[in-house]
Amino acid sequence: MSETKNVRKRILIAEDDPVSRRLLELFLVKWGFEVSIATTGTEALQMLERLDAPRLAILDWMMPGMEGVQVCQKLRESGDRKYVYVLLLTARTQKEDLLQGLESRADDYLTKPFDAQELRARLHVGQRILDLQDQLIAAGEELLYRATHDNLTGVVNRGVILDTLRRERSRQAREGGSFGVVLMDLDHFKYVNDTYGHLAGDDVLREAAQRMMACVRPYDSVGRYGGEEFLIVVPSSDTMGTLGLAERIRRAIEAKPMMTNSIPIAVTASFGVTASIDKTPLDAQEILQLADAALYRAKERGRNRTELASPTELTVKHPAPPDTLEEKTAPR
Repeated sequence: MSETKNVRKRILIAEDDPVSRRLLELFLVKWGFEVSIATTGTEALQMLERLDAPRLAILDWMMPGMEGVQVCQKLRESGDRKYVYVLLLTARTQKEDLLQGLESRADDYLTKPFDAQELRARLHVGQRILDLQDQLIAAGEELLYRATHDNLTGVVNRGVILDTLRRERSRQAREGGSFGVVLMDLDHFKYVNDTYGHLAGDDVLREAAQRMMACVRPYDSVGRYGGEEFLIVVPSSDTMGTLGLAERIRRAIEAKPMMTNSIPIAVTASFGVTASIDKTPLDAQEILQLADAALYRAKERGRNRTELASPTELTVKHPAPPDTLEEKTAPR
């Protein structure tokens, strides 16, 4: 919060007249602002385009290089930076000038000679607007996060991870290359819930997700596929690379018990692995079908193991993974 307040107290003065500039600086410093100075419009624009730019700016209309309205117009052309609240300061008093200033997308307009208390009041308004805008942006980001992430484990949800799989398959169709998929299921998870309770089961799911995230690369995607199942999309990876990743995760999960309410619970997981490569590209449904068949095989062969599926297995009729979160019939 203190950092946010400090940002609100930083302000740029762009004024070529030294007397006006000094007067503004004296008032602003007295009011607790951290002041930056520009003497030309070009210099002001360069300073406002920086990543650490002040969020408040007082721009004189008439300046060498670029006028204040031109600086404002250029600043508004880029929508990928934080908003800067701009107050135009000018000796012009005609209504047409006021309209031109606001059409340049300046936020406010003050005529010279200015009244110090009026300037202070308008800067307070600018600070409140910036606060409100940042709150709205933060709320939007929070809503987006909740819509795309599993609220228990923090990894992306089923819809997002399936979209990621489809996008990676589309990328492969355009550019070639390979990518892998890992389908992971915690072993005997029902026993964990029945023996230790669902809160302990939630702790196990969270810890399992954290251990997975610690094993993957920054550009790999981990998503909760349903219940105790997780799906991992591994870009730019062939069969052996994807198999190696699954084994690293398997070892990380079995390495030490998971702490739940100070109760250690030993947990293992089973993995189904497949890859779509240039020579035998697979569509998204086929990839899921193969990974699910390999996971089923890992369960049947004793759990806590990784099984690899190859495209030739598509000749064997395995039921395709359902598109709902219904429980499957494979032993878990």
